[in-house]
Amino acid sequence: MPFTIDSARGIFSNTLAADVVPATIARFNQLSTEDQLAWIWFAYLEMGKTVTVAAPGAARMQFAEPTLNEIRQMSFAEQTQVMFDLANHADTPICRTYASWSPNIKLGFWYQLGEWMEQGVVAPIPPNYELSANASAVLQTLRELDSGQQITILRNAVVDMGFDPNKLGEYERVAEPLEVPKEASQRTKVSIEGVDNPTVLAYMDNLNANDFGSLIALFVPDGALQPPFQRPIVGRDAILRFFREECQNLVLMPERGISEPAEDGYTQVKVTGKVQTPWFGASVGMNIAWRFLLNPENKIFFVAIDLLASPKELLNLAR
Repeated sequence: MPFTIDSARGIFSNTLAADVVPATIARFNQLSTEDQLAWIWFAYLEMGKTVTVAAPGAARMQFAEPTLNEIRQMSFAEQTQVMFDLANHADTPICRTYASWSPNIKLGFWYQLGEWMEQGVVAPIPPNYELSANASAVLQTLRELDSGQQITILRNAVVDMGFDPNKLGEYERVAEPLEVPKEASQRTKVSIEGVDNPTVLAYMDNLNANDFGSLIALFVPDGALQPPFQRPIVGRDAILRFFREECQNLVLMPERGISEPAEDGYTQVKVTGKVQTPWFGASVGMNIAWRFLLNPENKIFFVAIDLLASPKELLNLAR
C-alpha cells in the first residue's frame, strides 16, 4: 500500500492551519488555576460583545443537571473549590463525572455556570479582580483572533478540564441523545466548485443530515479522520463515535476545491469552505479545509479537517 496514516497527513502540505490556536491553548495551560478560571470568565464576556452563544437544549443538559444542582446548593467557597478542582484535574467525584461527559455536555455545563455567575447564584469573579500580565496577554491574543478561532480556544479550555479520562479505567461515556437523520425531503445537496467526486459530496451531505450511518460507510474499515489540532482517529468505530458525540447539527458549507490523482490509483481532494456549529449558529462561520485521500475504490482512507489561519486561505488550493 503506498500510503500510511502518517504519510497521508502530508497531502496538501502547504495548507496554513491556524497554529495560533494550539499556541494560545498552551499558553493558557501555563497560567495559574485562578487565572485560568478568571480568563475563561473574561473571555466569555469579551466574546459576548460580538458572538451570541446559543442556550443548550434540554436533551444535552439532562446529564449535567444533577451535578449543576449539587453545585447550586453549595456555598460560594465550595463552588469555587469545585471550579479549582476541575481546572486542576483533581480526583473528585464531580471531576470524574465531568471526565465521562462528551464535549457538548461540558460546554453546556460551563454555559450554565457562566449564567449563574452572572446572576450571583454561583460564586462570581470578584468585581475588581485583575488578571496577571500573562493572563492579560493571552486574553489580548484572543481578542485579535477571528470568532471561529476564539470559540475553538474556549472550547478546548473547558473540554480538557476534569479528571484525566485515561485514568478512569472502564467507564461509560455520556453523550447527548442522537437525533434521527433528516428525512430525504428535508435534505439539501452541496455543490463544490471544482469538485464533483461523489464520495466527497456524500460526506458533506450525510454530515449535514446527521446521517452518520451512511457517512461512516464512506470510510475504509481502517481509515482515519484528523480533527483540528488533534492526532488522527483511526478505525470506523472510533470515527463514528466522534461523529455522534461532536458533529450533530453541524452545517457544512463547502465552497471550492481541487481533485488530483495520487500514487497507485489514489485520489487526493482538498475542499475549503465554512462550518457553522449549533452553539453559535449563523453568527459564526469557521474557515475550514478538508483534505481527503481516497483509495482506488473511492473510499475515504484519510480526511483531515483544518481550521484555517485566515479567510484568504479559503482560496489556497495548491498542492
